[in-house]
Amino acid sequence: MTGAAVRADVPRRSFKVVSAALLGLALAAYLGYSFIYVRYTTALLQYPFDYDQGEGFELNDSVLLARGEWPYRSNEVYPFYSSNYPPLYHLALVPFVWAFGPAYWYGRLLSFLATLVAAGAIAYAVHRRTRDKPISVLAGLAFLASNYVYHIGPLFRQHISMVMFEALAVVILIPLGRGDTPTDRRRLFWGLLCLLAAGYTKQLAYATVAACLLFIIGMGWRRGLIVAVGFTAVAGALFGLINIATSGQWWVNTIVANINEFVPGQAQGLYLQWLDLHLVLICLAALWGLIELSRRRVPLEVLWLIVAVINGISSGKWGAGEAYFTTAVAAVCLCSGMLLGHWRQQSAGWRADARWATAVAIPLLLIAQAGQLIHMPTQGRLFEPLARALGLPADQPYYDSQGYTQLGRPPNAIDIAQGHKILAYTQAAKGPVLTEEAAFSLLAGKEQVGNPTQLLNLAKKSMLDSSAMVSMINAQAFDVIVLKAEFYPRPVLVAIGQKYQSVETIIMNGFPYRILKPRPAAP
Repeated sequence: MTGAAVRADVPRRSFKVVSAALLGLALAAYLGYSFIYVRYTTALLQYPFDYDQGEGFELNDSVLLARGEWPYRSNEVYPFYSSNYPPLYHLALVPFVWAFGPAYWYGRLLSFLATLVAAGAIAYAVHRRTRDKPISVLAGLAFLASNYVYHIGPLFRQHISMVMFEALAVVILIPLGRGDTPTDRRRLFWGLLCLLAAGYTKQLAYATVAACLLFIIGMGWRRGLIVAVGFTAVAGALFGLINIATSGQWWVNTIVANINEFVPGQAQGLYLQWLDLHLVLICLAALWGLIELSRRRVPLEVLWLIVAVINGISSGKWGAGEAYFTTAVAAVCLCSGMLLGHWRQQSAGWRADARWATAVAIPLLLIAQAGQLIHMPTQGRLFEPLARALGLPADQPYYDSQGYTQLGRPPNAIDIAQGHKILAYTQAAKGPVLTEEAAFSLLAGKEQVGNPTQLLNLAKKSMLDSSAMVSMINAQAFDVIVLKAEFYPRPVLVAIGQKYQSVETIIMNGFPYRILKPRPAAP
């Protein structure tokens, strides 16, 4: 090899080394977030009580279905309980209820696995389009690194399973052609099946369903209309059958009760938070959308991104929160991965200085995004030195770049011990108990009485007669009452205050739980 050839080969080698080193650094950052996520999940799998208040009611839905009972019932008749979510997630857990009884670990494990499937689907779609393995892996890991996915991913909640089915449907349908080939028919079948599963996991999937049906219609209006009508007929038939089987309680509890008041400030705050946390990915995804639109085409991933971001407005409903942006996070990771993979692919034919700029810019953008998402424990042999190195406050057990969060701090042995103190009260009760979190009734082998937020939502709409529940409280029919957020309707809370007295307040997971027992009869 001549001297000139050697000198020409040096920049190429150094280019590869720098590119690989920076990509490796980005990959290490996102793998670190995955490790933190797994550690958090492991802690939750060992935690036997509600970590998020809604978990126990999802468990109760699974228990009722395992007994062959619908969880959609009248809220005015004992046990004054009804679910407000579709049944698919809970039906999937019925075999675990049969095998292990009421427990939280299997629902949390299923949700954790759902996040892995969603991340895998994102990575697969990016690789299918770009053939860029590092960017594909990073796109999937970026989904797991999001603060929102970290917070709600391993909970006994149905939301992340809905996102999984949404992501699978979109990834399956993206390559859909305009013809009527066997491959397209298979894509339609599996894509629509995932959409149906998403809708019957949680109602919020309607936005992704709409985006996919619009895309299918755009790929051929005649076939698209037939598919859309057929899909709507099947989904509507299932809805009608469940509504008939539950004497109309399915409609009341999953639709009417979920139409809550809108709080504009809440929606605005969550939009700004989502933008601040995911700014780099959002800009990259938006750029990919503009590039595709400039080519006079609207691929499904771009349409999904637009619809998911618009649907984030639903986070302003009372009772909603950051979880309503997880579909948008998935869409952003998918579209930004498409752009970065395409960028690297195109740069192979550019001038040397442009290739250098690309090799440096892409991993630096991903590293900058990782810096926006910092969330981690700050105590322990592993995390305390890291927290000090990052300049994070070590006087609190968990740090999150989005500020204070009710979710995210791994529960510990003290939380478990405190939970058992509360459980001892309900286990010792001879009669029924009224608990604002279902763990303390279900784990004591008792019927869960009431779903507080569901009762409150219906009461706000003047659709609940709580007199039967109030009568039981006035008669001191409950041996023990456990309150946390006091989300019951006002007449119920007033009756509790008149007929029960607090005997102990126990702090678990940072929240006060009030234990109440019947007041002695006046002399």
